Amino acid sequence: MNVNAAHPDSPGDGTRAVRAGLPEPVKHEPTLPGPVFAAHFHLPGEVSGPYSYGRDGNPTWTLLERAIGELEAPGADDTETLVFASGMAAISAVLFSQLKTGDTVVLPSDGYQALPLARAQLEAFGIEVRTAPTGGDAQLDVLDGAKLLWIESPSNPGLDVCDIRRLVEEAHARGALVAVDNTLATPLGQRPLELGADFAVASGTKQLSGHGDVLLGYVVGRAGEPMDAVRRWRKIVGAIPGPMEAWLAHRSIATLPLRVDRQNATALAVAEALRDRPEISGLRYPGLPDDPSHEVAARQMRRFGCVVSFTLPTRERAERFLEALRLVEDATSFGGVRSTAERRGRWGGDAVPEGFIRMSVGAEDAEDLVADVLRALNESAASSESSGSVGSVGSAG
Repeated sequence: MNVNAAHPDSPGDGTRAVRAGLPEPVKHEPTLPGPVFAAHFHLPGEVSGPYSYGRDGNPTWTLLERAIGELEAPGADDTETLVFASGMAAISAVLFSQLKTGDTVVLPSDGYQALPLARAQLEAFGIEVRTAPTGGDAQLDVLDGAKLLWIESPSNPGLDVCDIRRLVEEAHARGALVAVDNTLATPLGQRPLELGADFAVASGTKQLSGHGDVLLGYVVGRAGEPMDAVRRWRKIVGAIPGPMEAWLAHRSIATLPLRVDRQNATALAVAEALRDRPEISGLRYPGLPDDPSHEVAARQMRRFGCVVSFTLPTRERAERFLEALRLVEDATSFGGVRSTAERRGRWGGDAVPEGFIRMSVGAEDAEDLVADVLRALNESAASSESSGSVGSVGSAG
């Protein structure tokens, strides 16, 4: 499939991204206006218009929301986008605006590390939480009676994939709404609303902004009461982004296709290089033809992401490997232009082996990055030194 094929009425991803959310040009004004810093706006007489107080709206948010909506739901005029202070703020907004005491929600058991924290709070509010793995569409088995199905595909950090369209159709038939965490795929990798979902949710902190310098989240959904409730939740809790963060994210969207294509191609090269290493087990990348999720992923994804996961034999070997890397930072989060990797078990919240590595492939030259990874594997095998202590349990991206 040529994902960049363009038509005058349906531009390609690159064309769409560089123009997304831009206002009509004004002589002597910048193409992308600078951030608007305002806690309040001039508001004489009766309250009318889009901007009155900084917690409710901001022109910089508006442009970014328009841009994200054009990527997640191009051509749709019945959707709404809301930006948040972080990915978890966006996740929480959907969960807590749609559910009340006595409701049931289905979450992935292998999802993002902070979901168990959300689960504890949901249960404290009297909401029943059921979980099942992403792979094999296992969430279908616990769906009866649920008000909301939360899908994470690909899952973080295990990179399992489910058939989103199938789960959406089943959920809707049983009266449940569906939210899809689209962080790992990005809207250039898959569009959950086109697969029937009610909400596409993501951390813009990751590949959308792509430079490791912004915390941001967003929710895109079909206009109506569910999205009205999400907006009310944002107003109540004040989980709003700063105008500078919103502007930086919007600026970064213009290069998203360039970064995604480069990072995806290099991630595949890294995965292919790791495939024949005898010390590697559990290698996962949906773009590998022999990956367990490839068949499903190829049906619903247009690009397969920048994250590769694999397991080394022991915690010590994993730590020696990370220490030996020269082009890859030992850091949490993913999607940035600089490659990162971490031993995910150090956070204590993921059901992964001690030697499990989540690697986020950046924009370095593929040959250089592959060579660095293979060299670090060789050095870590030859070395008998331990990498030392492990960081304390905290919050991982």
